[in-house]
Amino acid sequence: MTSATLEQNPTSSTSEINPASNVTAPEAIEIDSTTGLPLLKDVHFNDFKISESLKARLHAAGFKTPTPVQAKAIPPALEGADILATASTGTGKTLSFLIPMIERMDATSVPSTKGKRNPIRALILLPTRELAMQVLEAYAKLVPGVRNDAVLVCGGLSENNQLDQLDRGPRLVVATPGRLEDFLRRRSVNLGSVEMLVLDEVDRMLDMGFLPAIKRIVGALPKTRQTMCYSATLDANIREIVKDYVSKPVRIEIGTTSKPSDRVELRVYTVMQDQKLGLLDQMLREEEGTFLVFSRTKHGADRISKKLEKLGHDADVIHGDRSQSQRTAALKGFASGRHRVLVATDVAARGIDVNDIAHVVNYDLPNASDDFVHRIGRTGRAGKKGVATTFVMPQERSDARKLERELKIKFEWREADKNLQKEERNKPVDLASPATGDVLQMETRAWRGNDPVTPMTPNSFASRSTPSNGPRPGGRGFSGNGSAGRSGPGGSGGPRTGNRSAASRVNRGTRGR
Repeated sequence: MTSATLEQNPTSSTSEINPASNVTAPEAIEIDSTTGLPLLKDVHFNDFKISESLKARLHAAGFKTPTPVQAKAIPPALEGADILATASTGTGKTLSFLIPMIERMDATSVPSTKGKRNPIRALILLPTRELAMQVLEAYAKLVPGVRNDAVLVCGGLSENNQLDQLDRGPRLVVATPGRLEDFLRRRSVNLGSVEMLVLDEVDRMLDMGFLPAIKRIVGALPKTRQTMCYSATLDANIREIVKDYVSKPVRIEIGTTSKPSDRVELRVYTVMQDQKLGLLDQMLREEEGTFLVFSRTKHGADRISKKLEKLGHDADVIHGDRSQSQRTAALKGFASGRHRVLVATDVAARGIDVNDIAHVVNYDLPNASDDFVHRIGRTGRAGKKGVATTFVMPQERSDARKLERELKIKFEWREADKNLQKEERNKPVDLASPATGDVLQMETRAWRGNDPVTPMTPNSFASRSTPSNGPRPGGRGFSGNGSAGRSGPGGSGGPRTGNRSAASRVNRGTRGR
């Protein structure tokens, strides 16, 4: 393990780290058949300086051998040191901060509040509701049968319920920054007694624009707290930000997070836009296993999911516009195997922590190399093999080559079958079509102008080169050169009683498709 010291924050302090407390993990890593996570030889949870009660609870929950991040982070954290760890989802980092947190809260009590709410002693901030819920589930396994001990604070769930639970005096709050900052601004929560702060997936929280909220929240915490920061990447920008939150941290690096895992087979298919769905359908029919499909937009994710269902595939979708119950149901359905395909956007997928995902498909090319690494990191986990396929249109070849150079990887380039079924997308309106004429006839019924209106026809666009003299009553008029003008002084006419022409609506509807 490497350790490093960031610039000390003058407003925050912790005790010096004893180098002897650092745990150096052996190089040989095996996989626990029960948890599916990497484990270490000759290192066990019973070796940690934790209570017999917590050891028993870990054993009852099926945790026996720590993962590398747990083995490296737990000992110094138990001594009160700040932690700055580079570790991605799936490495077991949740236990690496929950165990020291639980041990500290169990070992020390707080004075009686005599009827008032107990103080909040620990705070965990995460980017998404799904991740927050997963942390709470892990906490419940280690602290079973204790009601009102931990509270989830996040958007998308009942605000009143969360406030009621906060009034009952929980020891731990697991939150997303947006909702917690809102409660803080309204003075609905008091963070003045927090002893331990965990910032999980710092890089993603910054990507999602949570930095102002995080600054306000951290500003409301005591200066002498213990802080543990976890990030999949730690570039200069993130390092500059977190240095204000930690003091002389133990630096931990687990694995290589700046490039894809060697266990993931990287494929690229050159394919036309209207044949992407046909290619995905072909892959689903020819290959086995679950598929996580990434779309660049929420609308695109919805469309892909619906089209796949029409083709006979069990699919669901997760993105920011879906309700919490819908997102939870989608994740449970995917994790349980009820849905073979989950279509997701980048931000929503941050909460996906599902094992045994066989395929990741980049239906749309990601915007940045970090997003690419994050996407395909959902497969090939816990020592297993995985496949990541990226759909690249001909005009995007240079962008894919740039990914290869930046990440120092090599794609297996393939050409999609030219005979794949082409997807029918929205087409421009044919003004010469009889059906369009019927629509235009119906449009005229909604007009409320003072003059009779002649239904528009496709040929009338060419013939209307010279406007009638004078403005239309109560509406827009035309200037002599054919450009639109307004009647009355200053170009302003009377109240508009008519809708826009049907023709303009048809033309507007065909733009940008």
